[in-house]
Amino acid sequence: MSKTVVAKYNLNGEQFEIFVDSDLAYDFITGKITNPMQPLQAEEVFTDANKGDRPSQDKVKKAFGTTDIAKIAEIILKKGIVPVTTEQKNKLMEEKRKQVAQIIARNSIDPRSNAPHPVQRIESAMETSKVQIDAFKSANEQVEAVVKKINVILPIKFATAKLEVIVPAEFANRCYGLLKQYGLKTEEWQSNGSLKAVLEFPAGLQGEFFEKLNNFTKGSAITKSLV
Repeated sequence: MSKTVVAKYNLNGEQFEIFVDSDLAYDFITGKITNPMQPLQAEEVFTDANKGDRPSQDKVKKAFGTTDIAKIAEIILKKGIVPVTTEQKNKLMEEKRKQVAQIIARNSIDPRSNAPHPVQRIESAMETSKVQIDAFKSANEQVEAVVKKINVILPIKFATAKLEVIVPAEFANRCYGLLKQYGLKTEEWQSNGSLKAVLEFPAGLQGEFFEKLNNFTKGSAITKSLV
């Protein structure tokens, strides 16, 4: 039981706690395992785990919308506070930092050039701006605050790319999966077998898309921005 810790989740002033294995809880938080039951050391929810105080089933149902211990454990592990070692916390913060930078890079452009920002440039701006990452908040929840912080030194604009793509007949079938992957909105098969399509996807992915499209079509596809 030496690795057993109490994971805590406060919702509207009500405290809920579960006993978990700290290593397995860390593995769940970082996505190494996906079953929220694995970290659990006791299949029960407490208001004070150390005292053994338990909430009523009605209170649990009201708070979580369910009494299913697996679903409750998942919520507490993802949204609550889980004691971890300093080493684990530092690793978790670094992973969240990279996730935040990747999300920003995928969904934004530099408004000065309309070109995507490389992930490394965003990470550098985060370091220069001394951005603080919360190890226990999801990356998506932290994006807005991070952008506000780094926008002072690195202009960022969230945007969507809308492109018309014409793929020659000899590559059309091969490219269809790629086009679906990048937000295929409309498709029109031409009489000569070529494919005319309209795509919408986060603007930060344009460089990645053009590189893949050129590889698939040997540079023969025609693209036009519709924005």
